[in-house]
Amino acid sequence: MREELLNNPVFHMAAEQFDRTADFLGLSNDVRERCKWPKRLLTVSIPIKLDSGETHVLFGYRVQHQLSRGPVKGGLRFHPNTDLGEVAALAMWMNWKCALMGLPFGGGKGGVACDPRTMSVKELENLTRRYTSEMLPFIGPETDVMAPDMGTNAQVMAWMLDVYSAHAGHLVPGVVTGKPVNLQGSEGREAATGHGVAFLATRALSKCQLDPDKATAIVQGFGNVGYYAALTLSRFGIKIIGISDVTGALYHPEGIDLAALKRHLDSTGDIKSYPDADTIDPDAMLVQECDILVPAAVDRVITEHNAADLKCKILAEAANGPTTPEADAIIEKRDDIFLIPDILCNAGGVTVSYFEWVQNIQRFQWSEQEVLSKLDTMMAKAFDRVLAFARYKKIPHRLAALSLGIQEVAEVKQQRGLFP
Repeated sequence: MREELLNNPVFHMAAEQFDRTADFLGLSNDVRERCKWPKRLLTVSIPIKLDSGETHVLFGYRVQHQLSRGPVKGGLRFHPNTDLGEVAALAMWMNWKCALMGLPFGGGKGGVACDPRTMSVKELENLTRRYTSEMLPFIGPETDVMAPDMGTNAQVMAWMLDVYSAHAGHLVPGVVTGKPVNLQGSEGREAATGHGVAFLATRALSKCQLDPDKATAIVQGFGNVGYYAALTLSRFGIKIIGISDVTGALYHPEGIDLAALKRHLDSTGDIKSYPDADTIDPDAMLVQECDILVPAAVDRVITEHNAADLKCKILAEAANGPTTPEADAIIEKRDDIFLIPDILCNAGGVTVSYFEWVQNIQRFQWSEQEVLSKLDTMMAKAFDRVLAFARYKKIPHRLAALSLGIQEVAEVKQQRGLFP
């Protein structure tokens, strides 16, 4: 019954990663079962009135994987392919991510099955407000704190904040993160995930004894995460030679001017017509030679069909679940790619969300320099822990990162015990 309820390839992939790690850790079956399955699976219908006047019913989801270590934390996405199984997988990964980073959160994730690109601002506002009202009994600063994800942004968080605060009768800034700064959002939050990806990628260059000034990178995805990852990498002196998004892919061995490309995207809505780089098949772009490959788009893009053909030295997983278990096996056997696993690599977003939550509790704002400095310190600490554990146990980086996160949750489960 549990497997049927969460019948989704992304959840099966997350569960397979968990099972492998639980086997490695030797978790007892009772703790293993409690760690694996989500605490709450919420599904709601969301009737909204469209601009045409007709009423349309959408389906929304929220999965709270664990609350043992604190309130759950995780994004809200608006995407047509969203379903309960995908959301459950993302909540599970977020749980291990928060534990790995030492954040006092469990993992959560939400989503609505819709295409925000086809909706007006008013329709998106109606959708957001109705979804939030349906979730009111289950969210709050000490229960569940949402943040932007695919298809959502700071404005969506502002609408959510308004609904919750109106219900509470006073401003409750800590109910969401990723808010506009003038609504007690945090400086640096927008760039946080991409900044963290680039920061760890440059540390990996050092571990591989590669010079950043001579290094190249390919970034799949030019949304929030991919853009800031590429921008920060270029500021470290790394040449961006390939970029793609949903409209197409570009490749230019001499480097792509990110500022010019962003202006072009903002004015035309696509990158494929950008004149100062060659178009390339998006799948072919992934296997071009480079020092750093950053999958920053969707899940399951590195598979058994292309893993053997990768020509990168560092694989920095900015997306959630970009590499399948079958591809992992190939990469581990190759042993020539430095993997920065997703629950570590893209943890910058949730870490700065934690900073925002703390600032909201304190009613005190930090500068962007303070935020990014604190982020770099925490990312470096987690990076070093994962590498040291991997060396000590002689295991791959993904297994090391998952082991540290899952073991933390398992220990808390054992310490708190099982309520009869």
